[in-house]
Amino acid sequence: MRLDAHLTGRSLANEAGWPPSKVSKIEAGQQTPSDADITTWALVCGRDQLIAELVAALRSLEQQYVEFRRMFRTGLPSRQRSIAEIESNTTLTRNFEPCFVPGLLQTAEYARYRFAEGDPDESERGVPKSDAELDEAIAARMDRQRILHRGDKKVHFVMTEAVLKYHVCPPDVMTGQIGHLISMTTVPAIRVGIIPFGVPLEVGPIHGFYLYDDKLVLVELFTAVLNVSQANEIGAYERVFGHLANAAVYGADARTLLTRTLGQQQVSTS
Repeated sequence: MRLDAHLTGRSLANEAGWPPSKVSKIEAGQQTPSDADITTWALVCGRDQLIAELVAALRSLEQQYVEFRRMFRTGLPSRQRSIAEIESNTTLTRNFEPCFVPGLLQTAEYARYRFAEGDPDESERGVPKSDAELDEAIAARMDRQRILHRGDKKVHFVMTEAVLKYHVCPPDVMTGQIGHLISMTTVPAIRVGIIPFGVPLEVGPIHGFYLYDDKLVLVELFTAVLNVSQANEIGAYERVFGHLANAAVYGADARTLLTRTLGQQQVSTS
């Protein structure tokens, strides 16, 4: 808009009553503009008809991208309870995981290592501040799992076989976790699918995500969580999940894969 209005950064700043550095920071992505900033910018550039659209886009982006620092400011247990609230208002939850056992299928021991994991150079990425907070977060995650036994809820999990191979916890913890997964394949209200190595894939397993009905998708990144709520994007995730689910094995075939992996796990630790 500034270039179309034939304005330099300094001239726009002068018209808006801002320091010149504010314009350069906003344009470089170093500062997020407020609703008022966008309104002023558009007015100075003679594009007041775009104000409502731009403000709406800003708010949508702020809701979609939530940094870990903000998200975990109230603590890990609070985050678990907020997810539980979403799940309680969802009829069909679909979850794909390429690296980790889905949270709703984790044992308490496996969950402990997941919660304790973090960037060693970054202490604010949601790592628990104390043993008490860690215990509370684990208890909250275990409480979330009650939804798996409710008759009015359906949960469909898909994970890659790699989930069973990554060393993200001690071998004895993984042995218990795989045993738990075997038992969970028999729970009537849920589907547990595993994509075996060597199966042709129409869509690559780029990242994990939760899909709540057709209303919301949560994608966890290294530094933030994306909240996707636009219908066309949700539809894309539904199609991706469908492709991945079709590549997975279920029931007896999934138990065979899990049992074989469990045997290999036990041999390697003996």
